[in-house]
Amino acid sequence: DAFTKIKHSSDTQEIDEETGNAVKALWADPGIQKTWEKRSDFQIVESMKYYFENIDRIKQPNYLANQQDILLSRVRTSGIVTERYEIDGSQFEMYDVGGQRNERKKWIHCFDDVTAVIFVAALSEYDQRLFEDANTNRMVEAIDLFDEIANNRYFRESSMILFLNKRDLFEGKIERVDIRTIDAFSDFNQDPSKSKYDAGIAYFLGKFLARSKTEEKIVYHHITCATDTENVEVVFNACKDIILRDNLKDSGFMD
Repeated sequence: DAFTKIKHSSDTQEIDEETGNAVKALWADPGIQKTWEKRSDFQIVESMKYYFENIDRIKQPNYLANQQDILLSRVRTSGIVTERYEIDGSQFEMYDVGGQRNERKKWIHCFDDVTAVIFVAALSEYDQRLFEDANTNRMVEAIDLFDEIANNRYFRESSMILFLNKRDLFEGKIERVDIRTIDAFSDFNQDPSKSKYDAGIAYFLGKFLARSKTEEKIVYHHITCATDTENVEVVFNACKDIILRDNLKDSGFMD
C-alpha cells in the first residue's frame, strides 16, 4: 500500500512516479487529513502540506526544484554553520547555531565578541510542543532562551536583533487557535481596536522585549516571513545597517 511504499523509501531517494502516486494517495487518506488538522499535537513540519500538494510536479522525471521548493525545505541545524558574505564592500561573517537544547552548550561561550546576535522565533509555534520535550511549549521555550541570550554576559556588547518569523502561518493559525486557550498565554487580552493578527503580534513581541533587562540596550525587532524574498531583503538590509552603524560606534567613529 501507499504507506508501506513510502516507509521503505530513503530520504535521499529520487521521487519517481510510483512513489509520487503513493504520496498522493497517502495525502488523500482521511486519517492523514485528520492528523494534519491536529498537527500542533505532533512534530509535523508546517511546509509538509506544500510538498504533498505539489507532488504531481515533483514526481516528474525532469523535476527541478524552484525557489519556493528550496525556501520551504527544512534541515535541523546541528553544531555551528559558518557563512561569509561581502556586501557593498563590507565583510560579514554569520554563524548559524542549533537552537535545540542539546546544541546550546556547544556554542554559547564561543561568541563573546560578535557584533550582533540575530534571534529568530516562530510566531506560529505558540500552540506547539518541543521536539525534545513534549511537555514544554515552543513559544515559552523561545522566550526563556531569548532571556538567557539577551542578558548573557557574552553578548553584553552585542547588538540584539529579534526576528518574529512565520508571520504568514501565524496569520492563518490565529483564526483557528485562540491564544487564550494556551495555558501559558491565558493572560492575552485582545485590544478590540486591533485585529487578532496585530494584537497577537503585539502580545508576543511584548513578552520578548520584557525579558531584556538592560534598559539602555535597544532590541531591534522585525516581523518576518522567511519565504517572502522581498520582506527578507528589506529586513536583511536593515540588519546590515544596524550592524555597520553599531560597529562604527564601537570603533569610535560615531557618537
